[in-house]
Amino acid sequence: MSDRAPADQFLDAAIDLLRRVRDEEADSIAAAGTLLADTVENGGRLFAFGAGHSSLAAQDLVYRAGGLALMNLLAVPGVVGVDVMPAPLGSALERVDGLASAVLDNSPLRAGDALLIISLSGRNALPVEMALHARALGVRVIGVTSVAYASRTKSRHASGTYLRDHCDLVLDSKIAVGDAELSHDKVPAPFAPASTVVTSALLQAVMATTATTLADRGIEPPLLRSGNVDGGHDWNAQVMERYGDRIFYRH
Repeated sequence: MSDRAPADQFLDAAIDLLRRVRDEEADSIAAAGTLLADTVENGGRLFAFGAGHSSLAAQDLVYRAGGLALMNLLAVPGVVGVDVMPAPLGSALERVDGLASAVLDNSPLRAGDALLIISLSGRNALPVEMALHARALGVRVIGVTSVAYASRTKSRHASGTYLRDHCDLVLDSKIAVGDAELSHDKVPAPFAPASTVVTSALLQAVMATTATTLADRGIEPPLLRSGNVDGGHDWNAQVMERYGDRIFYRH
């Protein structure tokens, strides 16, 4: 570890990753924004899913000031966030065959919708099966993952495949296997994960692209405003009333 402050090292590492995403994923971000704009324009609904810490980036898209009102969280019991007790149960559920199909079959997703599946490794049964089953239902799937895992880890799905193998589009977060940016000769394990900040920024870049793409087509993007600014609640109530049949976090 260098003499530079660890905070500086981490922030520089995160900035370097964000620059890579900006420079190397520009075409994929544009394509994802276009896919979501097409879905909105054609009357489809938007959903996001992530398990464990990947759920943080998914949740950041839902009911978000400055975000698309139509983005809904696809919740899988026991794996959304890290509040399940005991915490390792959430990791175990990601490896259970059949769980994703059961969730999708009992969800509001239908043909013509779009689903963002966020999984850093993309190797567990849950995200792989979710992508497979969602596409079989006619749902467009955007995978957000670190493609490096596919070459350095073994898939935990019976097919031997990864999330990236079953998506209409893939966004690569560039996160290294293990998700830890720093090391120290007196610390026995690498530390300082950057996947949350990078994945969230990547997805907000997609949302920005979606909103501007809709606007460029002459369609007002259904955006939410902060409830902490004057008029925000009234604005949001009007948006939710207009698009109520495509918003599921109110029911």
